[in-house]
Amino acid sequence: MTDCGCTKAQEELEEFLHNELSAEQCQDIRDHLANCDDCSAEHLVGVTLSTKVKEACREKAPDELRDMILGALELKATAISGRRGDASADGRPGRRSTGVR
Repeated sequence: MTDCGCTKAQEELEEFLHNELSAEQCQDIRDHLANCDDCSAEHLVGVTLSTKVKEACREKAPDELRDMILGALELKATAISGRRGDASADGRPGRRSTGVR
């Protein structure tokens, strides 16, 4: 059983929460959390926050909002395509405007 200390536990807490540490590093932090109320409280905050974020990401936007956003994106894409000069009035490829006449 190794206790990594508060500094190391706090520095690596985010990686620990996301299982991005080696098994040995995780065990060191677990050992520390078992004996440190301050770091355990910080860990609980991290776990709670991660859980809430995951839950929020599962929510779906209302269909009306989704349709409105998709419609706006389509209009923007059409406008961008038109500005590129995809075709002139006579059907020939257009030219970009340089702003100079």
